[in-house]
Amino acid sequence: MSDIDWDALRDRAIEMTKRAYAPYSNYPVGVAGLTDDGRVVAGCNVENAGYGVTLCAECGMVSELHATGGGRLVAVYCVDGRGEALMPCGRCRQLLWENGGAECLLMTPEGVHPMTQVLPQAFGPDNLAQRP
Repeated sequence: MSDIDWDALRDRAIEMTKRAYAPYSNYPVGVAGLTDDGRVVAGCNVENAGYGVTLCAECGMVSELHATGGGRLVAVYCVDGRGEALMPCGRCRQLLWENGGAECLLMTPEGVHPMTQVLPQAFGPDNLAQRP
């Protein structure tokens, strides 16, 4: 964890809040993640008048992850419009698990936690491999 530049991830996440499209909630969210090959990927929330079609910031980040070569997320920092650490919603925790796994670290309002604490007993690719 000592080789992760959490300040740089936070700064990138804050930058992404400025690009958020949040005309309905006025609640911009930005996120940045460090990949296993050293890239930083980022995203912002994109709202929609059909609320169920809204994209969380983590969705954009995971899209950038795959669009720029794939890999695994190692560390993630999500912030609100004030730059404060924000706990991802349940759907996004699942996205982080799928793309970072149990070892992925997440900055939370309570400090850094591995995904095993953020999404305990998560369902993932290993479960699918155990199909009857």
